[in-house]
Formats: sequence, C-alpha cells, structure tokens
Amino acid sequence: MASQGPQVVDFIKTFLTLGGSYAGQPFVPLPWMEEAIDDIYTLKPDGTRKHRTYLLGVPRKNAKSTIAAGLAIYHLIVDTADPNPVIISAAGDRKQAKLVFDEAKRMILADPDLTSICQVFRDEIRCSKTGGVYKVVSADAGLAHGLNPSIVIVDEYHVHKNDELFVALTTGSATRRQPLTLVITTAGFNLDSPLGLLYQYGRRVESGEVDDPTFGFRWYGPHEDEEFDPYDPEVWRRFNPSWEIINEDEFASASKTTPESQFIRYRLNGWTTAESAWLPHGAWDAVAKVDDPLKPGDEVVLGFDGAWKGDSTALVACRLRDFHIALVGLWEAPLDDPHWRTPAEEVKDAIREACRTYQVREVACDPYRFEQALMDLVEEGFPIVEYPTSSLARMVPATHVFYEGVMDKKLSHDGNPALARHLGNAILKEDNRGARITKEYRASRKHIDAAVAALVAHHRARTWAEEESPTTQLIVI
Repeated sequence: MASQGPQVVDFIKTFLTLGGSYAGQPFVPLPWMEEAIDDIYTLKPDGTRKHRTYLLGVPRKNAKSTIAAGLAIYHLIVDTADPNPVIISAAGDRKQAKLVFDEAKRMILADPDLTSICQVFRDEIRCSKTGGVYKVVSADAGLAHGLNPSIVIVDEYHVHKNDELFVALTTGSATRRQPLTLVITTAGFNLDSPLGLLYQYGRRVESGEVDDPTFGFRWYGPHEDEEFDPYDPEVWRRFNPSWEIINEDEFASASKTTPESQFIRYRLNGWTTAESAWLPHGAWDAVAKVDDPLKPGDEVVLGFDGAWKGDSTALVACRLRDFHIALVGLWEAPLDDPHWRTPAEEVKDAIREACRTYQVREVACDPYRFEQALMDLVEEGFPIVEYPTSSLARMVPATHVFYEGVMDKKLSHDGNPALARHLGNAILKEDNRGARITKEYRASRKHIDAAVAALVAHHRARTWAEEESPTTQLIVI
C-alpha cells in the first residue's frame, strides 16, 4: 500500500540531527522507526492519509521524544496536506509537553536551512515557508479550545487523569483536510483510564474485531494478559525495538533498582494494575535472616508510624551494622470494632522499653495524631525525631532505597509475618513527583503502617551509616 512514509524518513535523514550523547550526528531512523512511520502515513487510493488517529506504544529509552519532534518538524515545514498547519505537542503537564517541543527547537537551530525559514520562540515555532505554527499545551494549563490543529502529538498519555484535553484537541481539528492525532506513549496501570480505553480499542482494531481504518495501532511490548519474565534479558530485547542502541548494563542495573511494576511499564511497555504488589513475589522472603536476631545493646534506629483510631500503629527497628529489620510493636484495629482507638500509653511504654533495651540513635516518627504522646517522650529525654510520612521529599527516596536494599540483598529481616503482610498490602503510587508506597485506596483495611515504619527506620539507619552525625530535628509540636 502506498505511503507518505519514505518522504518523511528522507526529510528526517536529510535535515535533522540527534542530541545528547550523539549530538550533531544525522538522525537516521532505525528499521522499526521506518516501519512505524510507513504505517502512520499509509495513503488511501485517493492519495489522502488513511489514519486520523494513531497509537504508538514504545518503552522508554527508545527515542520516543526524538521521533515525535522529527514528525512535528516535518508537518511544520514540508507536509502539504493542510495549508497554514498548526502542530500541537500535548502532554499531562507542561514539563512533559516541553520535552518534545524543546527537542524540535534543538533540531531546527542545529540546521541552517531550517533556521532560515523558522522563527523559534519560547513556546512556539513559526515557519515562513508554510505559514505554520508549532505550539505546546498541557492538561494542567486548562483546555485548549479554538486551536484548530492539523497535527496533534500527545506524549505519555498514561499520565492524563481524563480525556478532556484529548477531546478538545481532536474535535478542534474537525475542519482540517487531513488531521492526524499521534499518541506516542508507554503503558499505564489502569485499562479504564483514557489511555487504557484507547489501547483496548487499538487491540480490537488490530485483531479485526473492530473495522476502523482511520485508527492506526502499533504496540512494542507484551499483550496485557501475556506471561513473561521481566528479568529475562531475552524479554528485554524482544520488547525494546531500539535494543541495538540501548545500554544493556544500565538496563540490567535498572532491573535491580526499579520497582517491578515501574520496570514493566516503563522499560518493557507492559500494563500493570494499581493493585500490583510493590515488591516482586518472593523478594521479601529471600532476605529473611532468623539466625541473627536483634540483641540487647544492638545499635538501632526506630521507625514509628501511627494512627489515632481505626487503623494500625507500628514500631520497627533497623540495626545499623547490617540493616537487619525487626518488628518491635504493632497495634491494629480489630476488624469488627469501628470505634477502636490506639492505646497511646502502650505505644509510649513500648518506645521506652525499646530505648532501654537497645542503643537507639533516634526514634523517627510521623507526629500526625500523636503530637502529645511524642512530646511527652521528648520531655523525658528520648531521642524523638520528626519524620512526616506525608513528605514526598522523604518518602520517595525512602521507598527507592528500601526497594534497592531488598533487591540487592543489602538488608534482612526477622521473618515476622505481620510485617510481611503490611509490605504485601503496600502498592506503589507513581506520578511526576516520584514513586512511593501507599494503600490501595484511602479507606482500605489492608494496613501498611508496619511497612511505612520499616521504610522510615531503614532510611534513617542508612543516613546514620553514611554520616557520623546526621542532621536531625527534634520534634516540635
């Protein structure tokens, strides 16, 4: 079938260059890129483009932004399908939207021929040859009605909370002769999300269940119900079409330090669910060490996460010499008692007893709802340190360091089943602010407080091990 693809590829090879480690080198699309471009720009018998919407799913590190930028420049300068083209780069937030746009700016400024016909501004690029304009918009900047785009390039659609921006842009192009909406993204974790619904539609088109020649679909990654080993290098190669240019050592390192759900989504382009366990199956059991339990006099950091009522409160120790983790105390609301309150005096006694038994460097506590009890302990001279678990600046690195410790076997634990249960209940929340553990939903009865306390104790123990006298702040209520 005829395609505009060879013309697009020829333009890219002739005028565009790469950045980063390959700065200045010609942008020569890889074979899979040529195949995808050829499919995107398939023509109907009348010479017009077949697809109005195209979903291209590719793992990270496969040059998605570079491809998107190259196609945006082609439409701005060369494509004759629509006079006065309007090209829009769209993403969930402005920072993400600027990635493709800034890559396009770099490409244009690197070529004298392109610079001679384009004016590059902070948030738009204008082409004197076509009268076209290239702009960037984001979902967090409000809706984008009235733009009348000829081409929309949506980057990382999985972060969009709803389809409002997508709908506003696609309906705005209804009067264009040959509009194209190109979604280039990695997988998400919810098949009921805007991307999930688009993906499922693409699969139905792909299988022939739905007859829609205007919708194009190409997905480099596993099928959502496919079984595979995410740690098998052959799987990495199979799902990453740009494997020949990917650093395998960096990829292998990422497989050990990235939570499994993130690794599957971002590096293999596979769908995961919000209910996916944070730690891979068997990983926690693999670091159990019951032959060297905590002993009186051991140097430890205590982590504390508490709730006033209806939930659970936990006290966890992490030994400094080997990062061995042990559950010291756990108070959980009975399933049949909605009026249960945490026994604050028991909790205080447990902290006092732990401080008498071990050499406690500090007791890192989330003060929420426990301010008075903790202040009582401060006044008694116990080393209470404030560690708000609502602080992403703390919990994001704590989550990462703990996961890395489990996967690299740099920590151990006492095999306590309650701690294992709390860790198993934790899921990973991911957004542009980072990844951290949380409950599956706010009112869930699946407690995770022991898991949070373990992360806190481990994070602070690591800090003590790296610095002789880490900077701390006594709690102030």
